[in-house]
Amino acid sequence: MEHQAHQAPAQHHPVAVAGTWAMAVRATLHCLTGCAIGEVLGMVIGTALGWGDVPTLILAITLAFAFGYALTLWGVMKAGVGLRAALKVALAADTLSIAVMELVDNGVIVLWPGAMDAGLADPLFWWVLAIALAVAFVLTMPVNRWMIGRGKGHAVVHRYHH
Repeated sequence: MEHQAHQAPAQHHPVAVAGTWAMAVRATLHCLTGCAIGEVLGMVIGTALGWGDVPTLILAITLAFAFGYALTLWGVMKAGVGLRAALKVALAADTLSIAVMELVDNGVIVLWPGAMDAGLADPLFWWVLAIALAVAFVLTMPVNRWMIGRGKGHAVVHRYHH
């Protein structure tokens, strides 16, 4: 009997961790969606207009934050929360996640040889952008897991969706 009682907590612990990781995956996919829309749009606009590296990166990062926050605002406001409160939730839930995603994403792009010089017709432009977003997803997921485990980040947003 004592042996079974000892095993019970071990059996329940992986379920709790798996649930938190599943939530972190969803939160990171949500973040990736907004970041990817803004990042791709910013990179395409900056490249198409022949802007330099810094203005293009600033536009991409700005749009990534804007679209990331907008997606959260939309979902929270859809749940009946007012704009001011929804904005506070979005800022608290998404800022660290988007910042990490953008740091990693743009870091990969900047460090990849030739990526910032590639034009829209160059497959390198698109491949590096896709790889950068994938790497950013993988490296941002533990950040979201950490925040959710502490009741922050998308754990806060999750309260408004149910």
